[in-house]
Amino acid sequence: MAARRPFSPRLLPVLLLYLPLPLTRARHFSAPNTTFNHLALAPGRGTLYVGAVNRLFQLSPELQLEAVAVTGPVFDSPDCVPFRDPADCPQARLTDNTNQLLLVSSRAQELVACGQARQGVCEKRGLEDVARVLYQAEDPGDGQFVAANAPGVATVGLVVQAPGRDLLLVARGLAGKLSAGVPPLTVRQLAGPQPFSSEGLGRLVVGDLSDYNNSYVGAFANARSAYFVFRRRGARAQAEYRSYVARVCLGDANLYSYVEVPLTCRGQGLIQAAFLTPSTLLAAFAAGPGGARGAALCAFPLAELDGSMEHARRLCYTAGGRGPSGLEEATVEYGVTSRCVALPADSPESYPCGDEHTPSPIAGRRPLEAKPVLQLGQPISAVAGLQADGHTIAFLGDTQGQLHKVFLNGSQGQVYHSQQVGPLGSAISPDLLVDSSGSHLYVLTAQQVDRVPVAACPQFPDCTSCLQARDPLCGWCVLQGRCTRKGQCGRAAQANQWLWSYEDSHCPHVQSLLPAQHPRQEQGQVTLSVPRLPTLAVDEYFHCAFGDYDSLAHVEGPHIACVTPPQDQLPLNPPGTDHITLPLALMFEDVAVAATNFSFYDCSAVQALEVAAPCRACVGSLWPCHWCPQSSRCVSGEHCPEGEGTVYSAQEVDVQVRGPGACPRVEGLAGPLLVPVGWESRLALRVRNLQHFGSLPASYHCWLELPGELRRLPASLEEMAGDVGLIYCQAQQFRPSTAQRELPVPIYVTRGKGQRLDNAPTLYVTLYDCAVGRPDCSRCQAANGSLGCVWCSHGQPTCRYGPLCPPGAVELLCPTPSIDTIEPLTGPPEGGLALTIWGSNLGRDLAEVQDAVKVAGRPCSPEPSLYRTSARIVCVTSPAPNGTTGPIQVAIKNRPPGISTQHFTYQDPILLSLSPRWGPQAGGTRLTIHGQHLQTGGSIRAFVGGQPCPIREPVCPEAIVCHTMSQASPGEAVVRVVFGHAQRTLLTSPFQYTANPQLAAAEPSVSFRGLLLCQSPAVPDGAHPRRVFFSLDGVHVDFASASGGQDFLYQPNPRLAPLSREEPTRPYRLKPGNVLDVEGQGLNLGISKEEVRVHIGDGECLVKTLTLTHLYCEPPSRAPQPANGSGTLPQFVVQMGNVRLALGPVQYETEPALSAFPVEAQVGLGLGAAVLIAAVLLLTLMYRHKSKQALRDYQKVLLQLENLEIGVGDQCRKEFTDLMTEMTDLSSDLEASGIPFLDYHTYAERVFFPGHGGCPRQPALEGPGEEGRRGPVRQGLTQLSNLLNSKLFLLTLIHTLEEQPGFSQRDRCHVASLLSLALHGKLEYLTDIMRTLLSDLAAHYVHKNPKLMLRRTETMVEKLLTNWLSICLYAFLKEVAGEPLYVLLRAIQYQVDKGPVDAVTGKAKRTLNDSRLLREDVEFRPLTLMVLVGPRAGGAAGSSAAQRVPARVLDTDTITQVKEKVLDQVYKGTPFSQRPSVHALDLEWRSGLAGHLTLSDEDLTSVTQNHWKRLNTLQHYKVPDGATVGLIPQLHNGGAVSQSLAQNCPLGENIPMLEDAEEGGVRLWHLVKASDEPEGAKARRSSLRERERERARAKAIPEIYLTRLLSMKGTLQKFVDDTFQAILSVNRPVPIAVKYLFDFLDELAEKHGIEDPETLHIWKTNSLLLRFWVNALKNPRLIFDVRVSDNVDAILAVIAQTFIDSCTVSEHKVGRAHSYPEQDSPVNKLLYAREIPRYKQMVERYYSDIRQSSPASYQEMNSALAELSGNYTSAPHCLEALQELYNHIHRYYDQIISALEEDPVGQKMQLACRLQQVAALVENKVTDL
Repeated sequence: MAARRPFSPRLLPVLLLYLPLPLTRARHFSAPNTTFNHLALAPGRGTLYVGAVNRLFQLSPELQLEAVAVTGPVFDSPDCVPFRDPADCPQARLTDNTNQLLLVSSRAQELVACGQARQGVCEKRGLEDVARVLYQAEDPGDGQFVAANAPGVATVGLVVQAPGRDLLLVARGLAGKLSAGVPPLTVRQLAGPQPFSSEGLGRLVVGDLSDYNNSYVGAFANARSAYFVFRRRGARAQAEYRSYVARVCLGDANLYSYVEVPLTCRGQGLIQAAFLTPSTLLAAFAAGPGGARGAALCAFPLAELDGSMEHARRLCYTAGGRGPSGLEEATVEYGVTSRCVALPADSPESYPCGDEHTPSPIAGRRPLEAKPVLQLGQPISAVAGLQADGHTIAFLGDTQGQLHKVFLNGSQGQVYHSQQVGPLGSAISPDLLVDSSGSHLYVLTAQQVDRVPVAACPQFPDCTSCLQARDPLCGWCVLQGRCTRKGQCGRAAQANQWLWSYEDSHCPHVQSLLPAQHPRQEQGQVTLSVPRLPTLAVDEYFHCAFGDYDSLAHVEGPHIACVTPPQDQLPLNPPGTDHITLPLALMFEDVAVAATNFSFYDCSAVQALEVAAPCRACVGSLWPCHWCPQSSRCVSGEHCPEGEGTVYSAQEVDVQVRGPGACPRVEGLAGPLLVPVGWESRLALRVRNLQHFGSLPASYHCWLELPGELRRLPASLEEMAGDVGLIYCQAQQFRPSTAQRELPVPIYVTRGKGQRLDNAPTLYVTLYDCAVGRPDCSRCQAANGSLGCVWCSHGQPTCRYGPLCPPGAVELLCPTPSIDTIEPLTGPPEGGLALTIWGSNLGRDLAEVQDAVKVAGRPCSPEPSLYRTSARIVCVTSPAPNGTTGPIQVAIKNRPPGISTQHFTYQDPILLSLSPRWGPQAGGTRLTIHGQHLQTGGSIRAFVGGQPCPIREPVCPEAIVCHTMSQASPGEAVVRVVFGHAQRTLLTSPFQYTANPQLAAAEPSVSFRGLLLCQSPAVPDGAHPRRVFFSLDGVHVDFASASGGQDFLYQPNPRLAPLSREEPTRPYRLKPGNVLDVEGQGLNLGISKEEVRVHIGDGECLVKTLTLTHLYCEPPSRAPQPANGSGTLPQFVVQMGNVRLALGPVQYETEPALSAFPVEAQVGLGLGAAVLIAAVLLLTLMYRHKSKQALRDYQKVLLQLENLEIGVGDQCRKEFTDLMTEMTDLSSDLEASGIPFLDYHTYAERVFFPGHGGCPRQPALEGPGEEGRRGPVRQGLTQLSNLLNSKLFLLTLIHTLEEQPGFSQRDRCHVASLLSLALHGKLEYLTDIMRTLLSDLAAHYVHKNPKLMLRRTETMVEKLLTNWLSICLYAFLKEVAGEPLYVLLRAIQYQVDKGPVDAVTGKAKRTLNDSRLLREDVEFRPLTLMVLVGPRAGGAAGSSAAQRVPARVLDTDTITQVKEKVLDQVYKGTPFSQRPSVHALDLEWRSGLAGHLTLSDEDLTSVTQNHWKRLNTLQHYKVPDGATVGLIPQLHNGGAVSQSLAQNCPLGENIPMLEDAEEGGVRLWHLVKASDEPEGAKARRSSLRERERERARAKAIPEIYLTRLLSMKGTLQKFVDDTFQAILSVNRPVPIAVKYLFDFLDELAEKHGIEDPETLHIWKTNSLLLRFWVNALKNPRLIFDVRVSDNVDAILAVIAQTFIDSCTVSEHKVGRAHSYPEQDSPVNKLLYAREIPRYKQMVERYYSDIRQSSPASYQEMNSALAELSGNYTSAPHCLEALQELYNHIHRYYDQIISALEEDPVGQKMQLACRLQQVAALVENKVTDL
């Protein structure tokens, strides 16, 4: 029977789905989660084949996926020969199949693929479809073991064509113990009856391959020989490795021609990669010795290589291997018996490929050496070569994924291009292939295949980039105008047609142009000089392209003549320019051979652009333009009209009248330059070169550009000597429209009808007005004397031009100075203050005021640079006594002084204090400096230390406010203030720079706590803040960085329902003392309860609890008054930030006042009414009272819990920090040792048979004399196994057994587990059975109550479902959910161990379970013991061989508790079953060299009082902190640590002793004494009174106990959340089995018409979460090999109950459930009351995500089940299960036989008969194996 293949063909479509579909021209191919090994290319087809781990891919040349084949994983072991029956290789495991060899046989059109599996056997596949297997060895012999069976050992090979057949040459290294007999080099046949066999063919016989350890690098072939490149060491005498190349003839099937010679790359290490070109062996070597990182490339000419081999062969054939010098130069290697001989001299020629009588294998001793042609910085892993266009190109792939292209130019190599191929750091595979056309390179890395162009010539757009790339395969094809391979350029053989960068070629270019530019109005010829112009054929032509205009080119050598385009073919000049520049290209057809720019200029445009100097612009321009003076035209080329002189361009050489200097022009003003306003003046201008106008008469005019007016004045020309003359403008008064002090007015001259003379660059006349800017006498007299301004008292006194003032009205002396204002009005007594005086007539110059100023009688020195004539004096005050005050006086010469009305005061500023005294070093602190007289002077500056403190607010007399700058480091800084030149320092209280605040946390979307509390601003709906940050003085901290990366979010505003839901306007009736419950939505999304304010009128309702949907507050005990007179009743108002919600009026219920109605009447009516209604309302009142009382109790407990939880918050945070530190250490431990998961075998049996304590089920032992019965029984059980494969038999068996009254629920579970075990190898079948039974179960419950289905495990199908889920989710447990569950377990254990645990009662101080809480206060102290561990731990203390391990314990721990904690620490990486038992060891306290004391729970020192014996603790023995202890074997165990079966299969943990441990009337106690009444008696008296007492305890729980529970809960919260998220697959894909099951349940609901979503929710919850996950939470020993104490069990039970409550649809209420009574107390339920709504949402989202995901197909599920089927393969255990199953059949044998005989189909299948045969074989009075 063939071995079962692990993958079926049905997987292929699935694989095709997950592989990428490349684009038409894909550049790379990859497959997810797949590692590529080898690459092969079919030469004719161009198809690529990729060998990968467990896959073979077939790709098109463009890397499109064409086919894929699955090759693994397979059941295999490198220590086993290929097997069919798994029993032949017990150590076989599911093993990845790495592709070791991939070759193409072109002749046979076959692909040879060899993997590592099955000892490296090969198979043949079709080239057209790699999925089609042509040959696969069914039972391969050792002669067919081809490839190395270890993935790290290289295998290389060749398919060579021998006469009439193809042969396979394979070379491989040494791998594994079974490969020692496989030769390193073999010849194998590809066809025939035994493909891949080496029988009768050549083998490289090696004495002991491990001596040589050949490691092969590559295999190559040319037309005559095959070459193998490898590394090896010599025989034992030569230990170092060397590089070799071996050669055999292609037709030599016996390896007679084998010759090898050493290779040496000078100064380098061993060979790493190689490639054979037609003429050269390219080899990459590791860098030289010394650990250098890098590589070198050496080139070995093939002729020299063959010559070296022929030399060695000749010496070994004819000279005994010795050279002329007598030294041994050739030998027979590999420890074979053959030796070099002395055959006739012509033997090498007679036997070119050797023969039977020639020595073999030959090894040359003289190495072939080459110098490195290239050194690289990275190790080389791949080499390929290409000879093209006469050049050799090498392609090198390095270990970092870079591909280097190298040009081998003579003896040197040059890297001309490097690129990253594939992922960084992923080495390039040695299979570096060039396609048959030589145009593309295929590059393989472990992750992808890339298709890289050999030469990327087309990517270079122009000649320059093409040649600069220095790609030896690329050149510039001149007449094609593109970068090409040489073969792609048609005329490449002709000169100057294909330019190659290595020949120092320059691109075609225009060297010169004649002329360099041309006038646009004329058409002419342009000559281009282009060196190295290609030669054209007779009928081919060049042409010139001026932009879009073409003209034929005439070529004479390197010169080309072209005609310029006519004017109408040229584009217009761009606006504002005098020319147009066009590209000028020399074209061949439509290819630009060379190009430049050419300009067409327009002289008339030059003139138009320069109006002020047209002649100068014309003759001075870039172009050859000339000026015609008389016609005022700028012309090009030709001369001016006849009889008119010409001013030639400055570019002309042999002409005198040329350049701007010869132009007719106005050179400047001859006088006057300054013209007073209102006074008639005549202007004169100096002109030159007006002789160019000849004697023609013409009129001249002067033009002045006044503001808003262009004024024309007639002018006359007066000739003078030579070419210089004067023009006089007519005299004129000027009065500009706007008065200005001075106004420059441009002026120019025209001749005739507007012909403008050139102006000097700046030609203007200045108009001035004495009255402007000189408002007083001093400023008037201070004016420049050349202006002639005087102070005129005629009429209104003013400053005028002298001739305009009547003679007697000129004032020579100015009036007394006038002072308007002074600032500042105060200054320091030291003086030095800059005082500013504003006024008029304050002197004509500085000299007049030098000693003229006094301030309060003290001289004040004017500052020269700040003096403004007559208007401002700035002087520096002199020192004066504090308090001096007085006016300012300014006395000019002998005039009376000017005295100010304001007084100046000398005052002394004093600094007193600072606030605040400190701030962050980032600055930004608003600092207030307090003092007296601080408003002193005008310039006040503050400094903190050496940094200025900018004053941004007005200075007050008592305070200065400034903002600090940043400081380099924290520390003190002295504050000083500078008043002018006076400085005051505050030495008594320096400012303290503190370190910048670090924001510890920011609550998302609410506020920042601790250091800062702020309100978020209101934003409109839909707005999203772009940035949220905190500003702490100068420190800006983004919200995200303070909140751990979480962004600030605005949530929708909360919504609250009115208090009176039915009628919102009616008052809500409130009884005093009741808690108010307000319902709403999104209440705590954006706010905490501390920020919510609730008011009832003017009283406050204290918020106690805020959840997503409820707000609970405690109202005032008495009715408050309405706020602001809002009405008769107080309003209920909720304020949440800026949101204010009024929910209606509140009316307090009060006792009605006694009326005046007579008492007798009241009594009578009351009794009558009571009698009438008592019978009707009694039950109703009782029920309502109970309900309201329960609700009030629940609300009060919730409030109490909320307050306590806040109270323990800080403690939780500290505990959580400690716990996270411990868990971080645990994570590092787990990386080393791993999580102690149970192996699958043990896990399955513990789940299947939980009543057996998790022990492996052992086959029954055979009794004496029963050996002969074993065969028939085994045969009968095998037939029973086959019978179970009948679906009809199995369903009939299950239904019949379940119908029997005596078949208990335990029997049903047992039989279901036995079936799970027996059918484990056929999980697809078992799943089908389970589906059928589930359908029957659903049909049964639909007619009753569908919500009860799967609620318990009462039927066999429900137990089958439990087992099926356990099988399918084992991988999910190990990979996903196991780690958080294990971390939670360890966190619980760590927290429990930190507090005392009573060893007798089992109660603990740290727990989540109320019934397990140690309520008494027990003082304890943590200790750290140093535990001796090691081979000599039992010896003397301080032994050097023993290692000391610290262990944390408590001084109140009993000795057994200490041993448990010590074992947990010492063996923390060891599974619990492999640890020594705590009862097999004693704890020994080492004190000093000789003090050894054995500690125990009870000994002679134990204290006994009043029949109570206390267990010994560390406190009892007075063991100090840091004491040294050791674990020693107990004496009664014979001195050895017992590791018996009892340890490997613990039946339970150490249970508390309770009161059962009574001996002789003495009762044990540890921390507290148990009550006198035994536990059993308490349990028996479970009366109504006890339950009432329990309920009362839940109502008023003492806060100290709740605090302990809440502290524990808060500390573990993160780990509980992580576990729930892992179980509910938050942000992870759901296991396929879960999706498959839920889809099936959806189908069942649809089939039976169940539309109630709650029913479906219950089915899914009962089938998965409650059935599997709650079991896993409560029983971690089902999954892990760990110790779980009773206290940890109790805590896990509370967490499991929380999970159960989270899965229910109904609202969470406190009450008693039906499954887990201990953890179900009201206290335990209350603990997680706040979290359960969030967990419910997680469950709902989990179900919703599964429902919306794509359905799990039948094929996918079956594939997964097929993979799982082989996990449990123990044959003895399966027989044991069948035996026990038969025992159950035997009990109801007759009923089963009857049921089978009654079924018509069963009769046809003879099922009853077959069962009877089984019974006959099995029973025979034998009941066990």
